[in-house]
Amino acid sequence: MVDNELYVYHIVTKKKMSLGQVIYFDDNQKNTLYHFFFEKERLNSKGEDFIQILYGHYTDEGLKMNKENAEVAISYVGQTIRAIREVIVEMVRLQEYPEYPSRLSCLYAARSYKDALKWKDIFDSYNRKVLQLVKLQVVGSFFEGDGNLLP
Repeated sequence: MVDNELYVYHIVTKKKMSLGQVIYFDDNQKNTLYHFFFEKERLNSKGEDFIQILYGHYTDEGLKMNKENAEVAISYVGQTIRAIREVIVEMVRLQEYPEYPSRLSCLYAARSYKDALKWKDIFDSYNRKVLQLVKLQVVGSFFEGDGNLLP
């Protein structure tokens, strides 16, 4: 669907946007969701990831970790579980709904300011810092889904 008069509200969490800024998405552009699930590293203060921690702290008696390493492990496992879920969702989308955009290569927005504020409350509850709530004009194709169906 194309509608040059569609305005939406977007929550900015990483880098502030500026007036007149253009955001362009195509199949090769990845969003912050993609970067969070597939590129973000979870490291302890020694620069070790979960696998290095696991190999370095396993003994014949079992796995012994301090609090910091346990937090890295829990974070890594949680991120991995969510990444697997996203891969499955993407596989289903490609097979069943190839005309819809990828969740990993799109911009999430709300139709109304009121709905955007609800999402801001959710972000705040997860301690995700919201830098801005911006109004954007959509030029080009878009897919409208029900955000209540998101996990």
